[in-house]
Formats: sequence, C-alpha cells, structure tokens
Amino acid sequence: MIKDLKIAVLIDGDNIPSKYVTEMMEEITKYGSPTIKRIYGDWTKPHLSKWKNILLENAITPIQQYGYTTGKNATDSAMIIDAMDILYSNKVDAFCLASSDSDFTKLATRLREAGLKVYGIGEKKTPDPFIVACDKFIYLEILKSNTDETQIGGKSTKSNLDNLTPKVIRMLKNSVSDAADEDGWAFLGDVGSLILKKQPNFDSRNFGFEKLTPLFKSLNQFETEQRDQSNGRFKLIYVRNK
Repeated sequence: MIKDLKIAVLIDGDNIPSKYVTEMMEEITKYGSPTIKRIYGDWTKPHLSKWKNILLENAITPIQQYGYTTGKNATDSAMIIDAMDILYSNKVDAFCLASSDSDFTKLATRLREAGLKVYGIGEKKTPDPFIVACDKFIYLEILKSNTDETQIGGKSTKSNLDNLTPKVIRMLKNSVSDAADEDGWAFLGDVGSLILKKQPNFDSRNFGFEKLTPLFKSLNQFETEQRDQSNGRFKLIYVRNK
C-alpha cells in the first residue's frame, strides 16, 4: 500500500491569485493529504478581502503578517519561519509551497535536504531557481484551463505538440534511454520519475494531455507497448525510442 503523504500547504497570499485556490487544493490531494493549510498576508489590506469565502470553503488558516517596513516582504519571512517550525515538529512528510517568488528557493532546497518532498505551485512567470529547487512544480494556469474546459463541456483533447521543443524531445529520449533495459524498453513509470528529476516543471498537461501515456503515444519518436502484470490486475506501459 502506498503511503499517503501528510502535506503542509503554505501559500504566499501576496503572490498567488485567489482565483486559483480551489483548483490548487484539488491538485494537492493527488499527492497526499494536506494536514496543515496556511496562507500568509496582511489581511488588513483591502485587496485581500476577497479571500474570505475561499479560505472558509477550503479550510485554510489565514496568518496575519503586518508589513512593518515599506519595500520589505514580511510575508515571506513569516512563511519561512513557520516552515522550519513545521519541519522540526516531524508532523508532515512533504511541503507544498505556493508562490511565484524566487525568495523561497533556499527554503525548498533546505526542506529537500531534510528528506522531505517539496511540491511547488505558481504561475508561469516563476523564476527557474525556485522551480528546480522543488521535486515537482505545477503551473497554476494549467489547473485553471483544465477546469474551464471541463465546465464548457468535457475535457479537451486538443494537443499542443508544437510546444515540444527539440530540447524537450531530446530530454524525453535521453530519459527513456537512461531507464531502458538491454532491449531498449523502459517502464513508463520509471521514465516519468526520471523526467521530473531532470525537469521538475515538466507536465504532460502543458502539451494538452492529461497523462504521460497518451503524450508518448502521440509522438513519432517513440513506440509504446502494453504488458500484463504477473497478477493480471493492471496493465503496464513500456516505451522505447525508435
């Protein structure tokens, strides 16, 4: 049985738009149970007032942090201090840091050094140093677009293969080779894990596919094969470079 990770979700209220929160919390449950959910900001500011109902609906605890000095982000400091307190409490197995701010790069690195999983969530403007400091990084725009398509009338099947640059294709091919057996076949689950280690912000949804399997099947550079498990309960997908 796979362990259900206990996740501490820490949200930078000054940096994450409120319109993304519902989809973000739904995404986090794919990786574990969000046992701690906190959002940081100066709640005396009028622009944060629209958060009230969203926080109640998602059981997120608001943490008040006054901006003591003009031009300094006190919210970041409060979030980092809380993260370290949670780390030393040994109550969680993973962290989700929701921000598009590179100031959390060192925090993500420190949490991973302690042996915890770190999931990052932010907008596509997020600087690369924070992205690569996480085990996995998810773009908020993907979550919102998927929800909008579902509301319109089902999940979109439109792919964006044009966004797959030669550099990305090369990374995919190298990952298959790195995970392959002597015959060149690699279990797709191993390939997916290796891809995330190389590029934490890689997500098949960036290219219009809900899962990694249909993405590989749509690319001419690869061939896929479905195999039965020994117990016959599940099908395993293997991939090989052409």
